[in-house]
Amino acid sequence: MAAPLYRQPTRSEILELSAQESHDADIPSNIGFINDATPRPVSGKPTIDFGQQVTEKDIEKGPRSSSLSSNDDADVAEPVEEDDPNIVFWDGPDDQQNPINWPFRKKWGTVLIVSAITFLTPLASSMFAPGVPDVMEAFNSTNDMLAGFMVSIYVLGFAFGPMIIAPLSEMYGRLPLYHSCNVLFIIFSIAAAVASSMSQFIVFRFFMGCFGGAPLVLGGGTIADLISREQRGTAMVVWMMGPTLGPCVGPIIGGFLTEAKGWRWNFWFVAIVAGSFALGAVILMSETSAPVILERKAKRLRIETGNDKLRSKLASELSSRDLFKFSIVRPIKMLTLSPICAAMSVYVAITYAYLYILFTTLTPVFSNQYGWRGGVLGLSFLGLGVGSLVGQFVFTKFGNKIARKHMDRGDFQPEHRLYIMAGGGFFLPAGLFWYGWSVQAQTHWMVPILGTGVIGFGLLMTFMPANTYLVDVFTVHAASAMAANTVLRSLMAALIPLSSQKMYAAMGYGWGNSLLGFVSLLLVPIPFLFIKFGERIRNNSTIKL
Repeated sequence: MAAPLYRQPTRSEILELSAQESHDADIPSNIGFINDATPRPVSGKPTIDFGQQVTEKDIEKGPRSSSLSSNDDADVAEPVEEDDPNIVFWDGPDDQQNPINWPFRKKWGTVLIVSAITFLTPLASSMFAPGVPDVMEAFNSTNDMLAGFMVSIYVLGFAFGPMIIAPLSEMYGRLPLYHSCNVLFIIFSIAAAVASSMSQFIVFRFFMGCFGGAPLVLGGGTIADLISREQRGTAMVVWMMGPTLGPCVGPIIGGFLTEAKGWRWNFWFVAIVAGSFALGAVILMSETSAPVILERKAKRLRIETGNDKLRSKLASELSSRDLFKFSIVRPIKMLTLSPICAAMSVYVAITYAYLYILFTTLTPVFSNQYGWRGGVLGLSFLGLGVGSLVGQFVFTKFGNKIARKHMDRGDFQPEHRLYIMAGGGFFLPAGLFWYGWSVQAQTHWMVPILGTGVIGFGLLMTFMPANTYLVDVFTVHAASAMAANTVLRSLMAALIPLSSQKMYAAMGYGWGNSLLGFVSLLLVPIPFLFIKFGERIRNNSTIKL
């Protein structure tokens, strides 16, 4: 008998989608029918797409949601009251209200505007870094700690904003959060541009980060709403270019803009561009969250028919209080109780803090050691950008290759994600030693720039495999694991760079960066340990959420 063209989503697909939507899998996902036109392999082994959650055992071992199959051997989600006439769902697989069936132009217009916003907000985190000396002069400050805090406070907003934005999006949909956060981001960008004191400026930068984090937490879910799994990889690569390249491109633009117009124009520029993107969002974007769309449909039908029993198939039984609890309490418990989550989060947090040490110190380093001035200072960030781009390419190519090899053999484990991290982890300390001692010796400026490129490559080789590993390990609660990772790395990226200038003043650039390199060397064994003992740790875990 021929397989049906459309089928209910599998448990693995629900887990994957919930992670991309930035919520745990016990909250309804925006998934309906799956195109099943591709023939099944006759070998009996399932064809697994890279990125699909193939490890279905939840490390916390808590009770599964009713939306997921309770049978570990059955990979198909249980239908929710399929024959109940009061259940409101899509009108078949071709329903035009379902975002996955929207016209090509509308879908990709939304993807592009979301990707543009996601590029801008990380760019704004570091854009004015070359202008920090001008800001210090304008506010009559010589405090090196404040000079670093002005840059890193933005990423502290990235830690706290998404913890509120994510549960609100589950209650009210993505579109209101995009629009409101866009407007508030513009307002606080303008406020930073006209700030009259250091304290005002720092507060406004923090709120820029809070509201600028919206596309980072909502974008993956929006793409998953719109694009089929077969085409989603391209869209995700476009979207991920923002967080990867934005912070490195920002200072290059900011250096020349500061020289031409002054430091305040960095924020006017961000506000103007954000305003144009916000206008584009109003024109091009519609609500993509299936639970919200179906809830509106159910509400309309209740009014039209007078049947108060009608309800959306994707309606969540969780209260607003539960949504906020899962958003805040779960990540904290996972960070403190899970050795896998804790170790990976600490590793990523320290490497992420190193990135912001560079963001806050490259300007004075190249100004003092090489006499760079004005717009040219922004070019000192070019090595980081190129190294990060190469790292993303290498991870995508070889990470996929390693995963597919084990998937084809049927022996895939989450720890296979760490192979590329185990080798790539050595590039970060190597780059730090290279950069530090070349600056100390005042070699040709290209030598330390190449060193920062190696650092950027090493950062990506740590950051991306670790995040993928957490998603694969924690399955149902992957979003909480990622939230724990995000909060810790944002806190450390905001606070650790505050002492970097004093460290360099006391130890010099050579030994200062060597200290960072030795710390990162101590972290290198972590992926090797989890490759060897990770499965045992997962099997013996008794975490209850």
